[in-house]
Amino acid sequence: MSRPRIHPRQALFESHERGTSLPVCDHYAGVEARMRKSLQIQADMADQPLFDVTLDLEDGAPIGGEHEHALLVADLIGSRANRFNRVGARVHPLHHPRFADDVHALLRFAGHRIAYLMVPKVSSARQLQIAVDLVERARREHGVSRPVPVHALIETHGALQDVTQIAANPAIESLSFGLMDFVSSHRGAIPAAGMTAQGQFTHPLVLRAKLDIAAACHAACKTPSHCVVTEFSDTRAISHAATRASRELGYLRMWSIHPNQIQPIVDAFAPVVAEIDTAVEVLMAGQEASWAPIALRGTLHDRASYRYYWHVLERAWRTGQPLPAQARLAFFEESSE
Repeated sequence: MSRPRIHPRQALFESHERGTSLPVCDHYAGVEARMRKSLQIQADMADQPLFDVTLDLEDGAPIGGEHEHALLVADLIGSRANRFNRVGARVHPLHHPRFADDVHALLRFAGHRIAYLMVPKVSSARQLQIAVDLVERARREHGVSRPVPVHALIETHGALQDVTQIAANPAIESLSFGLMDFVSSHRGAIPAAGMTAQGQFTHPLVLRAKLDIAAACHAACKTPSHCVVTEFSDTRAISHAATRASRELGYLRMWSIHPNQIQPIVDAFAPVVAEIDTAVEVLMAGQEASWAPIALRGTLHDRASYRYYWHVLERAWRTGQPLPAQARLAFFEESSE
């Protein structure tokens, strides 16, 4: 009698270890024409969302027109242009007078489809909790039946000091590093080169912040999201930065601020073919053995290596890499996850 095939996410992870698998690229747009273009690119790029779109209220709204901009963003999120329901929004900071209005407008008119809310300029774990509580009250007030994930920007000294507590907040799904504000908060002690594609990987204070955020996220099974590369026309720079963020610093996601950056980020975060091939072989054999230890090509594999290769395979799927039909059927196309 054959044993039932158990999906890796059920077999290999406790509920608190599963986290959420997010697209590896988070693309920001705030001007109406660019927001609409971003949604079109997302819809046309593949039959699944290879990147998220974050519609920007903080930097996108004109002064005096914040409410109207929030309504526009809510309309776009609720529209047919949002093909995959993978569109979020960055609201104004908690201390801004439009924060509550942003949250209420988005959840009232698009709460059933919004993917997440990004909260910028968090100053402490306590302040984040205030923002989370307001989001939760608005969710209930407007009849949104599901929890609304919160993403937060770590770009202040206080937030970096509290990053472990912030990452552990149950409402948090992802933390991003706010490079520009973080550097500028050092009163000139970090040179301008610290904001460049290369300098942000070499200045000790910037590098320390990135590593602290990544470590806190992984400890809490949340997604660390790497900061921007402002040299948006230099595809080699974005590719190099994305590769280092993924391979050296442990980031699972990265910001894009121009359509030219999306594909290089997706490509850089994708596993190489050899990694994918090994992951498929190990996981197919592990599932056949009901996830008991196995010997494969002279190497022992058990739940630790199964978990590792599941993450490899899941990222391959998230980045649109070709997978054997048998692996797609076993792990993705019939999965309820």
